[in-house]
Amino acid sequence: MNHYHSLTGLTLQKSHLTIGVFDGVHRGHQKIIRKLVHEAHAQNDPAVVLTFDPHPASVLSGHNIKCLTTPDERADLFASLGVDHVITQRFTRDLSTATAQEYMSTLKQTLGLKRLLIGYDFALGKGREGNAARLAEIGRDMEYAVEVIPALSDESGVISSTEIRKLISIGNVAEANKLLGHNYIMSGEIIHGAERGRTIGYPTANIEYPAQKVTPSNGIYACWAYVGEEKFMAATNIGFNPTFTPERETPSLEAYLLDFDRDIYGQHLQLEFISRIRDELKFDSVNALIEKIQDDVLQTRKILS
Repeated sequence: MNHYHSLTGLTLQKSHLTIGVFDGVHRGHQKIIRKLVHEAHAQNDPAVVLTFDPHPASVLSGHNIKCLTTPDERADLFASLGVDHVITQRFTRDLSTATAQEYMSTLKQTLGLKRLLIGYDFALGKGREGNAARLAEIGRDMEYAVEVIPALSDESGVISSTEIRKLISIGNVAEANKLLGHNYIMSGEIIHGAERGRTIGYPTANIEYPAQKVTPSNGIYACWAYVGEEKFMAATNIGFNPTFTPERETPSLEAYLLDFDRDIYGQHLQLEFISRIRDELKFDSVNALIEKIQDDVLQTRKILS
């Protein structure tokens, strides 16, 4: 899979394309991507996904929208679904002023667009005038086909990135994972912290995570941790460490890797959130904290075993 960060540098003679933010690459998105890949490869054509960063709604509204996936995380998920080329185009106010006709003309010239798959609520171009009907009209002139994929629903309703963000923000990662169709991920470089965990027998890996990611609510979580190709159970804390640093303003992300004893500073650590164990608490003594951590470790083993 090839990942491009603009339309320049990629020229195709023919392609099957889908366009969207696809934040989280949830089960509804996967329905579109799998159909795209199946139909493209059946005709020996490349399957292409065009997505945007930052989130268009952030640019147009001026409000910072936290994302479920970084561009690289999205690209990895697309690759796992069989996509051949991913284009992450920078979204700007200038881009938002292009008409649907202008934008589709560029895609036709660059990608040799043959077939376009879009979600039920998709629209592009100035004022979102490029809805399904308009894109089909343009397609008849430019000789590409348009197919609209209906929404995917479950017992809770239509699966949406907005709903998944809400679930993660309140700590309900287990329910969010059901809608995502994969486990929620946070990752980053392991950095030096206060190293208090080491002094009490529970050294944690402090992770410098991307600021644009949706962060689960403060608390303790059972996670799978990946260091390179190795996989470990991890009791993970998100929060302000109120027992030691109640003045902290930004939540820390710390993972205690079970059955692990190695220096991994500077390496990349990926966490898959499986289940919330409890709220973050302030303890009156270090011994009380240690007892609770012991219980957290037992709960983590129970959940992940």
